[in-house]
Amino acid sequence: MIENIVVVGSGVMGRGIAYVSALGGYSVTIVDINKKALENAEKEIELIITKGLERQKITQQVAKEIRSHLHFETELSLAAKTADLVIEAVPEVADIKKQVFQTIEENAPASCYFATNTSTMSPTEIASYGQRPERTIAMHFFNPVHKMPLVEIIRGLETSDETAEVIRNVAVKMGKETVVINEFPGFVTSRISALVGNEAFYMLQEGLGSPEEIDKAIKLGLNYPMGPFELVDLVGLDARLNNLKYLHEKLGEKYRPAPLLEQYVKAGRLGRKSGKGIYDYTDNKEMVKS
Repeated sequence: MIENIVVVGSGVMGRGIAYVSALGGYSVTIVDINKKALENAEKEIELIITKGLERQKITQQVAKEIRSHLHFETELSLAAKTADLVIEAVPEVADIKKQVFQTIEENAPASCYFATNTSTMSPTEIASYGQRPERTIAMHFFNPVHKMPLVEIIRGLETSDETAEVIRNVAVKMGKETVVINEFPGFVTSRISALVGNEAFYMLQEGLGSPEEIDKAIKLGLNYPMGPFELVDLVGLDARLNNLKYLHEKLGEKYRPAPLLEQYVKAGRLGRKSGKGIYDYTDNKEMVKS
C-alpha cells in the first residue's frame, strides 16, 4: 500500500508532482540537494494553493491538508528509508538519474516502487541503475502538472503487471487520467510533440511566418490549446533539444533538431525560465516577439 511518496527534484515538474501527490492524500517528501531550490519550491506550491483557493478549486480544509502532507529534505538517503514510492524528477541526463537510482536502491525498503518522470528516456535502462526492474516504471507527467489531466505510464521490459496497476492507481488517486503503454523511444506524446515543435522551428527558419502566425495557425486550424512556440517556451528549449537529440539517435533523421533551435539554446534563450525564448518575458511582457 502506497502512503509515503518521495519526489526527487524540486523544479517545475518535481514540485507539481509533489502538489498533486499531497492533494491525493499522500505524505510527500520533496528532496533536493539545493536548499534554495527547496525554498523556491515551497513558495511555488503555496502559490498554487492560493490560486486554487481563489478560484474555488479547493477548500480551506483541503489546503490545510495539502500543507500538512508536504515535507522538504536535502538528504535523499534519509528520505528514501521510509518511502513506498520514489518518483524521480531530475533533468534528462543519464548520469544524474543513475546517481539518484543507485542512492534509492541502497536506502529504500525492498517493498518500495521506483518511478521516473522521463519524457523520452528508456525506463528499462533507468531500471538497470537499480536492482528491482520489476518494480520500476515511468510516470510521464505534463506541465503544468496540477492542470494537465494525463499521466502517461510506461512499462519497462521487466516491469510487472502488479507494479503497473499499483502506479496506475496512484495516478488516479492524484486525480489523473492514465494510459499504460509499453516502452519505445519517445512513447506516444513526446514523439508527436517533438515532431510538431521541431517542424515549427524549420518553418520559422525558412521564413514561412512569424512565431505568432505559426502559433495562431496551429491553435485555430488544428484545435491545439497552445501553439508549438508557446509550448516550447513553457517546457524549455533546452529540454526540447535534449529530447530531440535522443529521439534522433534512437529513431532517425525525422527527429534531427532544427539548426535554429540549437542556435536559440546556445544563445541562452531557453523560454520562460530564462526570461526569453521564442518570445520575450522580461518586464512581465507576455509573448512579445524578439
